[in-house]
Amino acid sequence: MDPAKSPIKASQALTYKGKDSLMLVIGLFFLLITISCTDTPAGQQLTATQWDKVTLSFNGPELSESQEDNPFLNYRLMVTFSNAGKDITVPGFFAADGHAAESGADAGNSWQVRFRPDRAGEWTYTASFRKGENVAISDDPNAGESLAFDGETGVIQVTPNPDADGRLIVTDKRYLEYAGSGKLFLKGGADSPENFLGYADFDGTEKGEAPRERSGEATADEQLHTYAPHLQDWHEGDPSWQGGKGKGMIGALNYLAEKGMNSVYFLTMNIGGDGKDVWPYTGYDERYRFDCSKLDQWEIVFDHMDSIGLMLHMVTQETENELLLDNGDTGPQRKLYYRELIARFAHHLRITWNMGEENGPANFTPNAQNTEQQKAMSEYLKTHDPYRNYLVIHTHSSYKDRHELMERLLGFPYLDGPSIQIGDKADAHEETKFWIDRSAAAGKQWVVNIDEIGPANRGVDPDDREDNNQAEVRAEVLWGNLMAGGGGTEYYFGYLNHDNDLGCEDWRSRERVWDFTKVALDFFHEYLPFDEMESRDELMVGDRSFCLAKEGEIYAIYFPNGGSGNLDLTGQAGDFEVLWFNPRDGGEPVPGNITKISGTMSQSLGDPPTDPEKDWVALIRKEQK
Repeated sequence: MDPAKSPIKASQALTYKGKDSLMLVIGLFFLLITISCTDTPAGQQLTATQWDKVTLSFNGPELSESQEDNPFLNYRLMVTFSNAGKDITVPGFFAADGHAAESGADAGNSWQVRFRPDRAGEWTYTASFRKGENVAISDDPNAGESLAFDGETGVIQVTPNPDADGRLIVTDKRYLEYAGSGKLFLKGGADSPENFLGYADFDGTEKGEAPRERSGEATADEQLHTYAPHLQDWHEGDPSWQGGKGKGMIGALNYLAEKGMNSVYFLTMNIGGDGKDVWPYTGYDERYRFDCSKLDQWEIVFDHMDSIGLMLHMVTQETENELLLDNGDTGPQRKLYYRELIARFAHHLRITWNMGEENGPANFTPNAQNTEQQKAMSEYLKTHDPYRNYLVIHTHSSYKDRHELMERLLGFPYLDGPSIQIGDKADAHEETKFWIDRSAAAGKQWVVNIDEIGPANRGVDPDDREDNNQAEVRAEVLWGNLMAGGGGTEYYFGYLNHDNDLGCEDWRSRERVWDFTKVALDFFHEYLPFDEMESRDELMVGDRSFCLAKEGEIYAIYFPNGGSGNLDLTGQAGDFEVLWFNPRDGGEPVPGNITKISGTMSQSLGDPPTDPEKDWVALIRKEQK
């Protein structure tokens, strides 16, 4: 799609009247405003819609990605937006010619900031533009010297959007919540390929080194991703760039969203890691300069993810490179890296910042970040992100390593949860319960997700594997996490399977996994007040089961291996209907051989309507008089 014709962008050049207006009048600098979904004629008041993306573009000094005077490090754009006593200061970035995704430009005089208003009404903004050595990573507002459009102001009238869900935010609950609608978020999506952004259609994307083959790990193909099987899923009117690039990736995302998924996990930097094909920099060995056209192309993809309801699960490093920047400290390289990610991408509506895949190896060896380094980088990213997006850290697979890492971070105010990798799928339920309870007791409730499952050679198997483990994954991981009060699951594809963690080209390889995940998410949203329910496995006697309950009102009991059991209703008055839900195929809950039980004692739930040896959910609801 030609960006000039895209409905999500419209641009107008405006002459500014304010501080230093004489400089503007004689044309040394002028302000260019881009507002999503808004066509604002020059000279009229700027308008936008609540929760929509607003991009302000300023014309400043002519610079390039490669010149000695580094535009990323020695210049700093910050814009403060204000509305009814609320101020939010958003970092900006060097944008080359302002449309680098199409032009491929590495030089220009465009500086941009991206903002999403969370309130209707009048927003004013003031730009700060400073120049000085390392000023971009200074928190001193007066660092450096003023230049160009520094101090310019403007007004945006924001109209309400009451039907929008808005931004996913962290609350004091164990679930993420949409700030606009108040709806709760349960995650289901893809953990693989982790090098999703190692894509042939992005500028400056290549294999930085030959793939490193090691026992027990995935290996990268020599070629970049193309996602050719998903070209069929690109739709007329969907975005692309540079004459049709990007269709495979956009189609892949369409497919996942159309299957009812809502999250994608991907690395933003794997230098020295497994794939060695993803980085935001101008080169594999660069740490202080960013590729403007590549990052603008990432933004086209991320905008599309917003439009189809997919979370950006951005993993900022992996275990092999966690000491790459500043030897693990939060120094100039790491600060600049996080600043660029925040400036360009923090405005998106559904974000997970993941501080590192498999962070802190076994026993915290010298090759890994220590606890203080983990805390420092988490605090920096969280406090410099103007939207305070959800922030997690990814674990190793073993119980010992996971507990050594996360126990040290309990109660830490800048961490919102663990991104759990688990070696034994059967541990998912108890591990989810443990971290929900331990984090609440420590004073900072975590949202607990299972983001990677073992064993590493399998993860979740493809549909066509004859002995595939999908039923076990459904029972132990998906339902195990949700029935413990967890926030949801993403799926890792093991390295010995086709379409694996680094080589996946076709998400249809796990089509049944997406289907049964959607069944589970739909059940929770449609039938359960799950944020009011607690894990109460101890209320059940009989075959192995997971019980989520709002005692005296509603109970959901999942039987991962089939069977049935007795529910303890001691002290609960009234009659309860008994229905059974099929977690394999979905549909409406239906009665079994017992349709009603009464409170005050332990009661048999009877048998499901068919296939008692398979997994079922018993739904017990108090009858309303």
